[in-house]
Amino acid sequence: MHHRPKAPTMSLTRVVLTSGRSLDLSELRFSSTYGGMLEGYPCKVVNDMTIRSLVRTAEGDHPSVPVHLVPPPREYPDQYAGAFGPVEVLPAVACVGVFRSAALDRAHDPVLHRSALTIIWFQPTTHVPSGCDAEDALREIDWEGLARDCEL
Repeated sequence: MHHRPKAPTMSLTRVVLTSGRSLDLSELRFSSTYGGMLEGYPCKVVNDMTIRSLVRTAEGDHPSVPVHLVPPPREYPDQYAGAFGPVEVLPAVACVGVFRSAALDRAHDPVLHRSALTIIWFQPTTHVPSGCDAEDALREIDWEGLARDCEL
């Protein structure tokens, strides 16, 4: 019987949560928060639509993996309020990352099972999170409460 060696799991980077759990980032998509905006201005309505769209797309891309949105910081830089209310600005870069880690359930075979979670967060630049150098909100994710085990 011929066994092909299993290819090693390649991740783009590894992020360490404040809990000490290590996550492998297997997929990362950056998009400009306001890149698709043709008219109008950044406000709650536009931001909420942007966030809903990111969540829907992420759910469709990996239906078996739960999606978690890190609530983005919202800034109100000036007094201008147009038809849709005050200017509300999110960080410039929207990030959608698919993370994997060791299985949550210790009864699961660690070779065949991994836990997974798609995380959406916003940050000011296209910096790829790495090690302990990631947004605090990302490092404080409740992995045990949000991720789901899946078979490889």
